[in-house]
Amino acid sequence: NAAGGLGVTPETAKELLESGVDCLTSGNHVFAKKEIIPFLDSEPRLLRPANYPHGAPGCGIGFFRVEEREIAVINLVGRVFMEPLDCPFHTGEALVAQALERTPFILVDFHAEATSEKIAFGWYMAGRVSAVIGTHTHVQTADERIIPPGTAYITDVGMVGPRDSVLGVKRELIIRRYLSQLPVRFEVAEGPVLLCGVCIDLCPESGRALEIQRLSVEI
Repeated sequence: NAAGGLGVTPETAKELLESGVDCLTSGNHVFAKKEIIPFLDSEPRLLRPANYPHGAPGCGIGFFRVEEREIAVINLVGRVFMEPLDCPFHTGEALVAQALERTPFILVDFHAEATSEKIAFGWYMAGRVSAVIGTHTHVQTADERIIPPGTAYITDVGMVGPRDSVLGVKRELIIRRYLSQLPVRFEVAEGPVLLCGVCIDLCPESGRALEIQRLSVEI
């Protein structure tokens, strides 16, 4: 949601990539801005969820070189309380098999609403990928762990956005919506920014996760 709180545009994607970001993943709002559609087909560093139907613009897996090692990044979206897309478990399994032919270093962004679906997916991928990082709910969870035998996991990594907000939106607008039950136009809040993330230490030979550290920094 780099474009004013909803989706991404070519301009905002380029700004992030030019700042040093190796790969951008996305979620259920990836197609919110129509101008991003041709960009998805031309920029391999911007991924969209792989379990969108065949023919959707863009790609859901990418391979990137970091410190002389190739890292695979897989982007998936959940189905519980969300759009009924292709199965992320089956799609993920096929892409992991594809990635393992090239590298043991595999990171999965699982963009999903339900904690149960995320946790189940983490266990399903245990030992096959380096990390399963949950996204979508904007609120960082405190359940980071290493799932045996070596998959780093967190249910939600959290957002990079305004701290004193409701999921990045001006809190007074969201409160008004709850009180009135009428639609309101969302606006991104201002003020101090909270940067959430994780730092993961991987075995340089096997690709298995050795440690995961949760980060939450005000900037």
